[in-house]
Order: sequence, then structure tokens, then C-alpha cells
Amino acid sequence: MNVGVISFPGSNCDRDCHFVCNDILKQSSRLIWHQETSLKNIDLVILPGGFSYGDYLRTGAIARFSPIMDSIIEFASHGGLVLGICNGFQILLEVGLLPGAMLRNTHLSFICENVSIKVENADTPFTNQFSVDQILNIPIAHAEGNYYADSTTLSTLHEHGQIVFRYCSGNGTLTNESNPNGSLDHIAGICNQTRNVLGMMPHPERSAEAVLGSTDGILLFNSVLNTFEKSES
Repeated sequence: MNVGVISFPGSNCDRDCHFVCNDILKQSSRLIWHQETSLKNIDLVILPGGFSYGDYLRTGAIARFSPIMDSIIEFASHGGLVLGICNGFQILLEVGLLPGAMLRNTHLSFICENVSIKVENADTPFTNQFSVDQILNIPIAHAEGNYYADSTTLSTLHEHGQIVFRYCSGNGTLTNESNPNGSLDHIAGICNQTRNVLGMMPHPERSAEAVLGSTDGILLFNSVLNTFEKSES
């Protein structure tokens, strides 16, 4: 599997994602500067976390105009796998590959902590190594992770099984206390209707090794690898 990790000015998790794919999964991975336009021979595109363009205007608002984004839109339209993590999720919303928008956290402060999230859909290229209702321990780090969508969009997300992860307590219940940023319906991650584009605010690359305190995140990357290997067999 060939992985392309996009680097924007201000990205700070691009090398983490590259390390997971290249050094842990032992898959070919390369960093792609945002001014490039080619995704030749790439099987998975990762839009990493960070602060693209310093989050000026609003998160992802400037990154959406980077030259590489037209290629990513075309790549996704042909079924290519695209994973947006944190700032990458925000960019996917801005460019319209996923529905909805991000607002400031309800407490108007930056949050950096481990949280529990529940797997709502295990039937995607990114979650086939999980089970439904599985509880994961994965870190978040953001100031604008408060997912919002209008009622029609929310109904569509439910109807098509596009809600992939939801914030929850350690035992899986949905409480105000377990929703760290105030996201609508506790949403922590969603996919498009064709399942090949996933955006999530938690950082699976930061929970991919035991030394980091959790290995729950590596299952997401293993899921993508499993999807690729099945497609090649």
C-alpha cells in the first residue's frame, strides 16, 4: 500500500502519520507538499492534524485552496481512500468532501486530553478491524472540534450510517460530561455515503504504540491495510 501524507504550512502531525504507516505498518509512505498536484500510485491520502496556515480566517479555510486539494477531490471521486484527522477533518468539511462544519469548542478553550469514543460503524474501509460499540481510548487536541450540521444533514448521516465515531464515557454512555467539545450528537467522526472518505477529530496516530498509552488507533490503520490487501487479492 502506498500512502501519501499531505503537508501544509503549519501541519504538525504529518510526520507522526508517516511514521505509523512507514515504520509500524511497514507500508510505503511519503510526505506530499501541499503545492504538489500529483497523487500518482497513491492508495491512501492522509490529511493530518495541525494548524494549516495558522488557522487564519477559520480552520481549513485557506488549506482548501492548496493545489493538492483538486487532486484529492478527484482521487476521492474515483473511490480513493482519504483520511482526515483533526485539522484534516476540518479541511475535508471546508472543501465539501464531508458535510457539516466545525465550531469553537463550547468552553472556548483548546483541549488536549485522552477521551473515550465509541465505534458506531464497523463496516467501512477504516473500521473493519473494530466491532460496533467498541470503546476506544484516543487523544484529542483542538480548539474547534465542535461538529455541527443542520437537522436535514444530521438525519441523512443517521440514515446512511455515516456517523462512525461518537464521544462517550468509559462505559459507552453518551453524557454531557463525555462530550468534550459540545459536538452535535456526540459526533467524533463521519464518513461520506460511499465510505471512502473519513474525517475524525481524535488522533489515531497518537495511540498506535503501547509506549503512548494506547494501541487502539493502530486498528484504524490496520483496517485500511486490510481493505487494500483484499482489493489486491
